[in-house]
Formats: sequence, structure tokens, C-alpha cells
Amino acid sequence: MWGSLFGCNSILSMMAIALDRYNVIVKGISGTPFTNKKAMFWVLLIWLFSLLWTIFPFVGWGKYGPEGNMTACGTDYLNREWLHRSYILAYAGFCYFMPLFVIIYSYFFIIRVMREQAKKMNVTSLRTTDNAKTSAEFKLAKVALTTISLWFIAWTPYLVVNFMGIFDASPISPLNTIWCSLFAKANSVYNPIVYAISHPKYKAALGQKFPSLACASAPEAKITDDNVSEVTTTNA
Repeated sequence: MWGSLFGCNSILSMMAIALDRYNVIVKGISGTPFTNKKAMFWVLLIWLFSLLWTIFPFVGWGKYGPEGNMTACGTDYLNREWLHRSYILAYAGFCYFMPLFVIIYSYFFIIRVMREQAKKMNVTSLRTTDNAKTSAEFKLAKVALTTISLWFIAWTPYLVVNFMGIFDASPISPLNTIWCSLFAKANSVYNPIVYAISHPKYKAALGQKFPSLACASAPEAKITDDNVSEVTTTNA
């Protein structure tokens, strides 16, 4: 239950961050500002949506069952009843494919806008020189590629195991189930690290709050809290 709740919350949070960046970078001044109140609303909505999908098995749609070495539980993908199969299919649609589509869609247009902006500023993008590595476009493309790649690495194996179970594709060993669960849950650990190392203000704040964790002296930076959009789009 808890793995399902926090996993779904993590996925939807990544989707919300992608939408925020799309709103600020692609729409620009025509976009609606992402204020603190709006951010809190999205956080609450994500938690409620995640909780809703988590409690469905307790009211009859879907089912939880032991998995792996029987020390943890997850969605019962070995149940052959259509009611339980439909839950996994719907869960995959709303909590995997939909966020994945939104993230790819958002980053695709973000990178395209940055390419156009780079051309206007007479910046040659994606060249093999050292200067390309310092361009904002290159950094954004790298973060986007890393985010989407980690997404597939983390959640696709677990999704494949669930689909193999409900469609009775082939036998599933306990070891494979354990590894898939480990990859999925590890996403909550390394995903914040990706955003942290690619965000100057995050690194500056980390250096101020926890100087012992910084490898070098933190740069002088003014940490503001005006709105969420400013924080989530600086690395663009």
C-alpha cells in the first residue's frame, strides 16, 4: 500500500514539475504564474489522487498480495479475475502512461523553444566544442534526457512484470519481482538528486543549510521564495 502511494505520488510530482516548466518556458508571459497557493493546491491534488488509487483495492477494485520473497506486498498481478486486471490496466494508464506522455510532451517543446532562442542569440547548439557543454540548451537537454531515462529504468520493469502477470505471459521468479520493486522504489531516492545537481539555487541553498555536505564553498546567491516557477525553471 505505502509503496503504491508514494510511488504514484513521485510520478505525478515529476509530471507537475514538467508542466510548471512548460508553462513558464514555452508559454512565457502568456502563461499563468505558478504561485505558492497554486503549488499547494497541486500538491494536495496529487496526494488525493495517489491516495484514491491506493485505497481502490480495499473497496473491491483490484487487490494487494505478497510478492517477491513474501516480505512485501504489491498489486496482485497474478489474479486472473477481470476486475483485478482492469484495475492494473487503469492504474498503469493514469499513473504511468499519462504522466510519461506529459513529461515527454513538455520537455519536447521546452527543448524546441530553447533551440529557437539559442538561434536568436546566435548560439550554435549541440556542437562538439567545450562551449556547447555550458549552453543552457545543452544543460536542459541533458536534464530532460536523464529524467526520462531514469523514468524508464525505474518504472518500466515493474510495469512489465505486472503485465506479464495479468496476461499470463511467462513465469515470474521471485528474484525478478524483487529487482523490479527495488528499481521502482529507488526512483524516489535518485530523482531528487538529479534535480539538485542541475539546479544552482538548490545547490546554493544546500550549501547554506548543510555546508558539511558541499564539496566546495557555496557561491553567493540570493535564495528567494517568490514563487515555484522561479525555482523550477532556473536550470533551463
